Amino acid sequence: MVTHHRYAEINGTRIFYREAGDSDTPAVVLLHGTPASSHMYRNPIPALADRYRVIAPDYPGFGHSDVPDPSDFAYTFDNVADHVDGLLDHLGVTRYAVYVQDYGAPVAWRLALRHPDRIAAVTTQNGNAYVEGFVGDAMEPLFAYGRDRTEANAAALREIISPAGLEWQFTQGVVDPSVIDPDNWINAHAAVASTPARVEAQLELFADYLANVELYPTVHEYFRTSQVPLLAVWGRRDQIFGPAGALAFERDLPDAEIHLLEGSHFLLESRLDAVVALMRPFLRRHLG
Repeated sequence: MVTHHRYAEINGTRIFYREAGDSDTPAVVLLHGTPASSHMYRNPIPALADRYRVIAPDYPGFGHSDVPDPSDFAYTFDNVADHVDGLLDHLGVTRYAVYVQDYGAPVAWRLALRHPDRIAAVTTQNGNAYVEGFVGDAMEPLFAYGRDRTEANAAALREIISPAGLEWQFTQGVVDPSVIDPDNWINAHAAVASTPARVEAQLELFADYLANVELYPTVHEYFRTSQVPLLAVWGRRDQIFGPAGALAFERDLPDAEIHLLEGSHFLLESRLDAVVALMRPFLRRHLG
């Protein structure tokens, strides 16, 4: 399967996206986390594109998309969702399954709240929607900066997206780190931290993360009322979003399919075949 690398002008911002598959087939939208970009989906795209139209965008400030100046652009999860929503409208995608990881989850929850009829199914891979998913104080640096934007609080976040911090995020919890390609954190650095503008964009989104937690009760109500089909494939050793976050989906979605796999935050880098093997029958049942 050929993957195309394209751009679209959305709300005045040039957005990069990867696309593969027949445009007449059902759509699967892959929403990346941080520190990452659509590059994290380079392998599952061809694994799904024989049957589906697969679309994976880079958010504003990430990867190959524009990096607008924060003085002129709101780096909030609401605005990121605006741009993903606009891209899907631009591409004529009005019904789709979504795959989310990390930041992809709060972006997808906003899309679902806006257009519940458009979301056919959700696959969440270490994409959180419950406070139970937070491991220890892993998220406290983000919350602290959201409460008080001091340089001391910002310094802790700059460390998270430093070269050492990026490597840790890709390798933490992985039993055999040698299976993780080092190009991952090199690419992640280019995507989120290679320029001062990119770092500032990340800091703005870090500060906005509290808004995601505040949205959780509304997301839970969406789950209860929609009973959207949901597959959770979770790296059980993730030290950022732990397995309790996967199990919590059963509270509001009793038919959720939950699988805790041997792996961590970037599960696709070590367990791609296992994730795809779970996704394909799930998508056949709920997307066609």
